[in-house]
Amino acid sequence: MLDRIKPMTVGQERAVNVIKDPENELVGLFGPSGTGKSLISIAYGIWATESGRAKRFIIARPVVDVATGEVVTPDRLGEMYYKIAAKYLEDILGPLADRDYIEKLLREEKVVVTDVSYIRGRTFDESVIFLDDAQSISPESATEVLIRVGRSSKLVVAGDPIFQRPADVERDGATLLREVLMGEEKAEVVDLGIKDIVRPGARRGIKLALELRMRKRQLTEEEKYIYETTRIFAPDADIITVVEFRADKEALGIKSENVPDALVIVKEGQLGRVVGRGGERIRVVEGEVGARLRLLEMTLDFKQWIRSIHPVGWILKHVVDADFAGPELLVQVKRGEFGAFIGQRGAYVRLVDRVFKKLLGIGVRAVEAEE
Repeated sequence: MLDRIKPMTVGQERAVNVIKDPENELVGLFGPSGTGKSLISIAYGIWATESGRAKRFIIARPVVDVATGEVVTPDRLGEMYYKIAAKYLEDILGPLADRDYIEKLLREEKVVVTDVSYIRGRTFDESVIFLDDAQSISPESATEVLIRVGRSSKLVVAGDPIFQRPADVERDGATLLREVLMGEEKAEVVDLGIKDIVRPGARRGIKLALELRMRKRQLTEEEKYIYETTRIFAPDADIITVVEFRADKEALGIKSENVPDALVIVKEGQLGRVVGRGGERIRVVEGEVGARLRLLEMTLDFKQWIRSIHPVGWILKHVVDADFAGPELLVQVKRGEFGAFIGQRGAYVRLVDRVFKKLLGIGVRAVEAEE
């Protein structure tokens, strides 16, 4: 089954290689929905069991009520829980396995699907243990899963610490386990990003999730004034949000005229409606609010987001990539221009980090790009 999966991105190829490597006893796959985390993990677990490399494949996952965000247990659902589990496998494996084959694996207990709450006190020897949707469990439950890994076993963890993390949770299981695995021996972490999404619906859904997150953020009085003024002079434009950071510039000692005082985020394709013919609308708004504004279209190209904030106008051509890695946006910059990107005492990258945290609640980390 695993050999029938053809990786469609560099990240997916690395995920398959890492999970197949017998030296890796702990494997973490983190990233947004639609990147193949569950498919690769489940295909590996079944392959390992059917080929005799493991006696059992244990899938531990929370079942979450989408409407309420509540984790539903087998006690509450009864037999329906296991029907949901079988359907979950059928949906993920798709054409790789039919229902009869899946039901046979479950009936013979080669594959066991259980709730995270039901593994306390158990030890899994000679098994592949797969913890899916780790962002939906508490750090305590995440630790419990690690404790249960026995002799000659492999633990695979998958989760999305950004888009699917519960909104009211500061510390989730996926973020904790990623940090733990990064420091463990015989462990590998693979971070999958926007560029690894292969399911069209997932890409659209993530874009919408980011948009909703920005629309729901609480605006300061200054941001409200800019937002309302822009709506008055551009009534036909769909304005998502406004983020103002004049105080952040001053605190970091940034005086570059290339840096605006605030960003106005608009729906993709509607930039011209705010700018107006010859820039007449945006000039009037700037005069009314007394601030330098910059417009940004809502896309998943985060290099453009950085360009709209960063004090160095030409820095974009030296940014190799900007994509999610775990709970952060990871920006890869060419080695020769890394200093220009981070700025003196890190002022420039700290400004970008502060603006992203205001907009999305997501931090930014910069690294030198590998040759």
